[in-house]
Amino acid sequence: MKLIGSLTSPYVRKVRIVLAEKKIDYDFVLDSPWVEGNQISVHNPLGKVPVLVLDDDSAVYDSRVIAEYLDTMAPNNRLIPASGRERIGVKRWEALADGLLDAAVTVLLESRRPDGEKSPSWIVRQRTKIAQALKVMSDDLGEQAWCHGNSYSLADIAVGCALGYLSFRHGDIRWNDEYANLGRLYEKLMQRQAFADTVPRD
Repeated sequence: MKLIGSLTSPYVRKVRIVLAEKKIDYDFVLDSPWVEGNQISVHNPLGKVPVLVLDDDSAVYDSRVIAEYLDTMAPNNRLIPASGRERIGVKRWEALADGLLDAAVTVLLESRRPDGEKSPSWIVRQRTKIAQALKVMSDDLGEQAWCHGNSYSLADIAVGCALGYLSFRHGDIRWNDEYANLGRLYEKLMQRQAFADTVPRD
């Protein structure tokens, strides 16, 4: 089994953390959809990372689908509840974190467009989504030790990857100053080997 992705993608980071927490062996193949001649579209027609290529050469994508597949592969360290409201609660957290990431990535790409092609209003719209998502994350976390329930789950992994990406690409968004509880959560997550080993870098 191999994972295709980059060192900077927060979606790839999420899957790498799940693989580490589940103690699943895999080969990590570095590739980027932004590099000419990349092989990603061979496995994912959408041309996005991450892509998980299984031993029979079939492919699984995107990060949410991969994370769920991996959690069902091995019974150890379950990260997603099996059913009911608990499961939906964790998946809701993941959707919120991934939505924040979608907006953050959009802002980065838009800001890199040539002058005259950028849309300031579009950037403002996406940054508003980021701000709203952070507030809801903080409000929902409150004084809890973990995002959902009494233990570490995919909810924490997704939120941690979103916060880490903001620190990596959007240093002007001082989320850890504004939301101390999110800062405490991220500090705790960074003490886990899976998070420490996957800090994004160019």
